[in-house]
Amino acid sequence: MIPIQNIYYMLSYAFQTLQAENYKDLATENFHNTTELCAAILDKGIGIQLKHGLRRDYVSKSESLSTLQGKLNISESIKTQTMLKKQMICTYDEFSTNIQFNQIIKSTVLLLLKANITNSRKKSLRKLLLFFSGVNEIDLHFVNWNQQYNRSNQSYQMLIGMCYLVYKGLLTTQNNGTTKLMDFFDGQRMCRLYEKFLLEYYRKEHPELTANTSQIAWQLDDTENQMLPRMQTDIMLSKNNNILIIDAKYYSHMTQQQYGIHTLHSNNLYQIFTYVKNKEFELRNYEHTVSGMLLYAQTDEDIIPNNTYHMSGNQISVLALDLNQDFSKISRTLDDIAKNFL
Repeated sequence: MIPIQNIYYMLSYAFQTLQAENYKDLATENFHNTTELCAAILDKGIGIQLKHGLRRDYVSKSESLSTLQGKLNISESIKTQTMLKKQMICTYDEFSTNIQFNQIIKSTVLLLLKANITNSRKKSLRKLLLFFSGVNEIDLHFVNWNQQYNRSNQSYQMLIGMCYLVYKGLLTTQNNGTTKLMDFFDGQRMCRLYEKFLLEYYRKEHPELTANTSQIAWQLDDTENQMLPRMQTDIMLSKNNNILIIDAKYYSHMTQQQYGIHTLHSNNLYQIFTYVKNKEFELRNYEHTVSGMLLYAQTDEDIIPNNTYHMSGNQISVLALDLNQDFSKISRTLDDIAKNFL
């Protein structure tokens, strides 16, 4: 079980905004569950956004008016008989806070108010909702979470990211509308957070390295490449002529067992080996060293992988990162990887 404090640190690297001065006090709070943690982050983040003002944009609005405005909808006016009231259906653009970003935030806060968080937190969130009186609630099931961000809406990126985690972690029952906690950060979401955390940690703490999620091209003997899967690395670290490809793995079991014998997950090993060899061939005309690593999030299993193999001229390592320890020790392990492998 990962301490909630460590989940906060992982989130703070995944969302760099959380490392700003305004959020520093959250790092010292004790949260009784991950829902409370996300509620606290949203509580703080929404408050900060309100100080700068909720984002506005032009929103199309249609209503019956006595004074003509925008485009007239004559067919709808006839159908609804608004002309009998000396009114017409008009469609016009209104500069409004009732945009999807704000609708997502409001709907997520309403979801949190039904969840297992403290009364004081609920009280604080209700106060924030007063500023969303002109914003409609939205069905989060139909939201496109792959939003586009730019300079004008960058401040919403972390807020919408947290809303996504809350939405995916909480379920509303069909019977009485109450909200119950799922395994808030289940395997799939923890896997993504784990990958993002590792990447952003190296980007922030090791500026001497180049850290990215590069694609690796298949090194083919001809031009036939149809239906080949994309080789997308989780983390690729490079320094001078040295490259380390890290595949982050968050599984319930770090090894596979057959007939009482523990071995590495074969697909994982084949995958990292393929990445390394194709990258190796890609750089064949340059002086370089390419190595690979499977970095598992450590479980409570008795057998913990800690192996280094030399395969066809390349080094492939398999390590486990214990996320259930003081975060300073997690940092030290990641720093050692950068030091020893690059």
